[in-house]
Amino acid sequence: MQAETYLLNSTMQTTISPDDISLSKSLYQLIISRIDGEKLTGASYLQAQLELVQKGIGGFIIFGGRRDVVTVALRDIQSAAEIPLFIASDVERGVAQQLQGGMPFPSHMAVAAGIDMHRHEDIYLLSDALKAFAAEAADVGINMPLFPVLDVNRDADNPIICTRAFSDDPATVAALGSHYIRTLQSCGMLTCAKHFPGHGDTSTDSHIELPVIPKSRSELMDCDIFPYHEAIKAGVKCIMIGHLLAPELDDRPASISRKIVTDLLRTELGFDGLIMTDALNMHALAGVTQLPVSCMQAGVDILLHPIDADAAVAELKSAIGRGELDPSIINSAVARILRTKKELVGPPVLKTGHPGAVAARLAGKSITLVDHRLGTLPLYDPENTRLVLCGDVGRHDVSPVSCAFPHHLSLDDAMSGCDHAVIFALFTSVAAWRGSSGLPPEEIKRIQAAMQNAKQSVVVSFGSPYVLRHFPNADALIAAYDASRFAQGAVIGCLGGAFGFNGRLPVSLSRGDVRAD
Repeated sequence: MQAETYLLNSTMQTTISPDDISLSKSLYQLIISRIDGEKLTGASYLQAQLELVQKGIGGFIIFGGRRDVVTVALRDIQSAAEIPLFIASDVERGVAQQLQGGMPFPSHMAVAAGIDMHRHEDIYLLSDALKAFAAEAADVGINMPLFPVLDVNRDADNPIICTRAFSDDPATVAALGSHYIRTLQSCGMLTCAKHFPGHGDTSTDSHIELPVIPKSRSELMDCDIFPYHEAIKAGVKCIMIGHLLAPELDDRPASISRKIVTDLLRTELGFDGLIMTDALNMHALAGVTQLPVSCMQAGVDILLHPIDADAAVAELKSAIGRGELDPSIINSAVARILRTKKELVGPPVLKTGHPGAVAARLAGKSITLVDHRLGTLPLYDPENTRLVLCGDVGRHDVSPVSCAFPHHLSLDDAMSGCDHAVIFALFTSVAAWRGSSGLPPEEIKRIQAAMQNAKQSVVVSFGSPYVLRHFPNADALIAAYDASRFAQGAVIGCLGGAFGFNGRLPVSLSRGDVRAD
């Protein structure tokens, strides 16, 4: 089935340049503004977005909504644009991450657990999955998926990266990230690697406050920045700057640091593509005055998700009028934007197969048996097995595992003792503004107490694998990396012996927290 082609058609002249656009429209071209998909059914809200299009907005980032509604609205919005729009979205785990009715794909860490880049059959499977994702994204109207995540997750308590990262190994991150970039861009997508110079080695969420990365320049270059260097070699079109402070690189946050954006990324690493900020509504830079101006002075091209697009343009225009912002900076940024948008014109993406089939195969390959005692698995008898749901249960559809193991216990009941094998299904989430990707300390203690009173304990993490380090005395520890229906189905099959455990742990857990092999 051929994807919709409206994203790839435009009235933009091939000779268009910043000189052909008014100052006001040039400034709007710098901005990717937010669209709430749930609000697109409102005529006034849709009209407000169309008014931004008429002003020359560079694009939109879509959050939430129903797939069918968003698809129609984006078609109308894109058709109204004189210059093609970037339609961005945080869809690292597939279109379903944002839109109801989309297909879920495994997290980056699940992919790293299941895919061996030295095996041709694994590479073909990953390529098929990425092509299926690209086809679905194009059907919806997304042309700028905001991934791959190239952060090297070195902090087990990282609240905002965690399973969004491929691994804690920079070579693994670089290899998988580069494959994502080459494959998706061959399908007409515009990839955006993030979060330069690296958000993986911190326990702070930049949505809430400014993370500090206290590493030497050589450590940063060898570990955190290495995947971006490889991504540039792979031809990545866009790189997102994280709201981070790396004191050995500059005493200013990366988003407003000319040393990091221009001197390091643009000049030293030789990146000539688009440089985008992380969302400007995040609290990490809450104390920075004239934030859009400061970002442009640092050398970025795109301002992502300012609180108010019109106010950001007014601020930029005023700074130019006062002589604080050189118009040549704007011209250079707009030239890169127009050059990249011209490259969006091309053949439509073709669907290569049912996306659910490849997503399920990927999930099945990722399930990892981290540790176990002989004789614990398989669990052949669901009738004599009890299930305890823990963590962020309300944020996930837990029906697959709940139906497979219909005899449930509350955590309180499990603490009182159980003469059966007990599966502790841990559901954790990586989400902005929460400040944690793990389990609360009190819940960890209660699970540990319940394990001691169970005949047999199997702990399955549907999310962060790092939570498993708290349960070294479990009879089996299993990492599933996310909570999609495909991941739950794969775990069910592995627990019952229908499937083998094929995944490999992509990150290191503390040696003292789990039993040695």
